[in-house]
Amino acid sequence: MQVLITFRHMDASDAIRSYVDSKLEHLKKHLIKPTEVHAILSVEKFRHQCEINLLEQNFKASAKEVTEDMYKSIDKAIDKLEVQLRKHKDKLQGHHKGHESLSEIAARAEEDYQRSIDNEG
Repeated sequence: MQVLITFRHMDASDAIRSYVDSKLEHLKKHLIKPTEVHAILSVEKFRHQCEINLLEQNFKASAKEVTEDMYKSIDKAIDKLEVQLRKHKDKLQGHHKGHESLSEIAARAEEDYQRSIDNEG
């Protein structure tokens, strides 16, 4: 996963950079094939803004949060992203729950066939 962090109107801090990286690591469990994450951190007067854009194979998620503390903004934006990712993952898994694999269908057909032969004899 490629993580890009952009600092606007503030000094690039290793502490904030590592904090964002560690928070994004927690999102990996919800991702199927992550490709790129872009975090934009900016400060305007007392407003600390965190915007995170995530691109996956066929999915795009973004979250934006503004608070008086950069760490709170990062936490809230990550929480919003996590909700979106969890919903997307559930949606993908929900489409596959009702379908049986070919081997399951073949095994059930074989059992039905054996039962019909046993009942005739």
